[in-house]
Amino acid sequence: GALKYADVELGKTGSDISATIKLLTHRTDMLQDSYTGVTFAKYLTEFNKLYPNIKVEIEGITDYASVSLLRLQGGDWGDIMMIPAIDKKELKNYFVSFGDLPTMEKQIKFASNWEYDNEVYGIPSTGNAQGVLYNKKVFKEAGITKLPASTEDFIADLKLNKEKTNAIPLYTNYAAGWTMGAWDAYLGGSATGDADYMNNVLLHTKNPFKNYGDGTHAYAVYKVLYDAAANKLIEDDYTTTDWEGCKGMINRGEIGTMVLGSWAFTQMQGAGPNPDDIGYMSFPITINGKQYASAGPDYCFGINAKASETNRNAAMIFVKWFTEKSGFAYNEGGIPIAAEDNNYPAAYAAFSENNVTFVSDNPAAAGEADLFNALNSESELNINAGGNLKVQQIIEHAANGTKTFDAIMDEWNKAWSNAQTSENVEIKY
Repeated sequence: GALKYADVELGKTGSDISATIKLLTHRTDMLQDSYTGVTFAKYLTEFNKLYPNIKVEIEGITDYASVSLLRLQGGDWGDIMMIPAIDKKELKNYFVSFGDLPTMEKQIKFASNWEYDNEVYGIPSTGNAQGVLYNKKVFKEAGITKLPASTEDFIADLKLNKEKTNAIPLYTNYAAGWTMGAWDAYLGGSATGDADYMNNVLLHTKNPFKNYGDGTHAYAVYKVLYDAAANKLIEDDYTTTDWEGCKGMINRGEIGTMVLGSWAFTQMQGAGPNPDDIGYMSFPITINGKQYASAGPDYCFGINAKASETNRNAAMIFVKWFTEKSGFAYNEGGIPIAAEDNNYPAAYAAFSENNVTFVSDNPAAAGEADLFNALNSESELNINAGGNLKVQQIIEHAANGTKTFDAIMDEWNKAWSNAQTSENVEIKY
């Protein structure tokens, strides 16, 4: 019969299965070599020690977000894929359920991410917590002894970076484009401490980009970028930033800070001779005396509902092995996904030292699973959905003095309000 995730006892279940399955992945870097030194080939060798008769073929796609959607709709993509951005109501048409939500919450972290009608369709490959990369040596040289806990402290630290070191205080990665989307990731847990904010409160808030006056919420997050650019605390020419080059630069101490998810930590460590100089801190916002960090899943594995039962079962075994036995999350500097696994990597040392609480977003209210997507596209703000252009514009306006920060936020508020009106959203906050 068809296996569910909780049915699989690794090493016992399915030892008689013989199958060749295909995985579609965004991690093209792991096909040859990887910054972390662990390639797919190494993982598959380990997996085949336990299951010699399940062969896993891997296809990597560079422009994954858009190409994988086309492949998904075309139907000919294999047995396992990293689930692209689709509406949750479509999940059951494409993917098998790993189990119901109460069962899966006992098995994995972030179980509700791809949940619909109480069934879980996606299992995260790893988890990320959102923070800020920094070079410890540069901070020491600048005379910074305590990590910043407010946006004012952070800007003050960037100024010290500029005065006392040769490092670029904040490297924006403007030119790469997609890297700018990282700024959206702090609006929920990191900026509010509220697990309901992203998928519930934000949707029903009037003018969410207003100044709350206490250094919290979206306004405070984006203002860091505006102030850094306006005060020339970024690279001299933001249009010429170099994504691959910045990895070695921060490793060598030529960059003070970069605002990126924890997935980038191991890449920066592996890009030069000074892995121990790379630090990771929570975003500098404090709420009622406490710091929080948005945490959530990276891409999630989905299993093809149209695959044969043998292949579906083989895929279920592989995904469970990858989650519980591969060590992938740890190798990637990510949050481990198995519910019981609290073996957090070195990236999070500063989080535990400063008692930062991880906040994982609660799912949307019943009937509102796709409302966020609707408001996002209607407003054209595309928060956490490739809304890089709006963030790039913050840098442009700040650097060129063409628009005040408040004027930009007013425009975003208007766009959000208009979207709420056209979607008939009830304003509650």
